[in-house]
Amino acid sequence: MNITDLPVSTVTVTLSRTDLRRMLSLVRLLYRLSQSDHYRQLVALQLPEVARFDPGHDGLMMGYDFHLTADGPRLIEVNTNAGGAFLAWLAAARRDGLNALDTTPLQPRMRARLLDSVRREWQGFCAGSRPLQRVAIVDEDPQQQPLYAEMCVFRDGLQQAGLAVEILTPQQCEVREDGIYGRGERIDLIYNRHCDFFLEDPPLAAIRTAYEQRTVCLSPNPFVYGLLADKRRMVLWSDAEQLCDLPLSTAQIDLLLKLVPRSRLLADCDPQQVWAQRKKLVLKPVSRFGSRGVLMGKSMSRHRFSEQDPQTTLVQQMAPPGVTEGDGESFKTDLRLYVYRDRLLGIGARLYQGQVTNLRTVGGGFAPVALV
Repeated sequence: MNITDLPVSTVTVTLSRTDLRRMLSLVRLLYRLSQSDHYRQLVALQLPEVARFDPGHDGLMMGYDFHLTADGPRLIEVNTNAGGAFLAWLAAARRDGLNALDTTPLQPRMRARLLDSVRREWQGFCAGSRPLQRVAIVDEDPQQQPLYAEMCVFRDGLQQAGLAVEILTPQQCEVREDGIYGRGERIDLIYNRHCDFFLEDPPLAAIRTAYEQRTVCLSPNPFVYGLLADKRRMVLWSDAEQLCDLPLSTAQIDLLLKLVPRSRLLADCDPQQVWAQRKKLVLKPVSRFGSRGVLMGKSMSRHRFSEQDPQTTLVQQMAPPGVTEGDGESFKTDLRLYVYRDRLLGIGARLYQGQVTNLRTVGGGFAPVALV
């Protein structure tokens, strides 16, 4: 692996321990909320059938993305298949003077955390009825993905722990009566990197069937996506009236309202009012991931605004990204907490220039984070 070919930055991002504690408090609160029966019943009304049943386990490599504003951290979105954990560690290793060639394998602590998460997922799925043997990392056309190198590192790290692991496309997965198979071997657990979160694309039909029949442990899965990562959840988390109906304390409600930008569906807004206030707003499609389809209100044309589907467009209060200086450049900065359940696995940052987050900025990419 050649580190110069990866979107890894040499610039270090600083994060105060105070801000990190607030971010972690929000992450842990959202996880506890997702375990509430009242919350689950409320959310289920907005979810497709595939996302309404609990498979008994959680989601590997959750990501919580924040902007550090002048008023503190603000949650931008939640991801159920967050990438870049290895690249963030690789950036930190290079900052600390480690040889890039020596950083290709997973660091023992990172490998231990990943393996522990995988085993906990398997335990939640089968309750120890049989040992975990075979894992598949699945994505659409994996070798063409920007983070394919990370998938390879995760594969190798799990193989070192004695598991059989392959990277597959959905088309290489075949459903049979007793489960799902890849290249003729039965798969116990799928680490799902695919971004069709509700398994609606035809190539995912076999995986969806096995998931619904509960013959494969799929992690992350539609259930955990619906509870935490569907962007429509941010409407609830930023609505003071609805939050009062949930099992939350006053302090917990205050934390949510402080750290989650006010969010609404366009269908629930006055379009003229949204247009008049657009310079302070961001419009996001609820069904896409990352920055795809995101429109910054200040640069949005009236024609583009009129094209937005009110039922699938999130209108969110602008929470501008922080700025990091380095290498003679100014970079916009996102911070990502990698989490399993409510346990922190690692911290990374993404540096970029332009309207929205990207991995194409020269000198940008995944960056190390220093706590101060």
